[in-house]
Amino acid sequence: MGFEKAAEEDDIVIEENGVKLLIDSYSIDHLKGANVDYIESLMGSGFKINNPNVTKSCSCGSSFSTE
Repeated sequence: MGFEKAAEEDDIVIEENGVKLLIDSYSIDHLKGANVDYIESLMGSGFKINNPNVTKSCSCGSSFSTE
């Protein structure tokens, strides 16, 4: 995940509550059905992705597998 100034030709653009999310064509299949939220807590802040299609994930939560 990173920040981009403009969408690429094959990006999917989703806008919700004034926030634009750009998803590249490679990642879209891995994110279908996922919920993206921005969390602020005492431990820090950042984006949290909840994907019900995940079948395996690592202990740190940075990588996952889907069927």
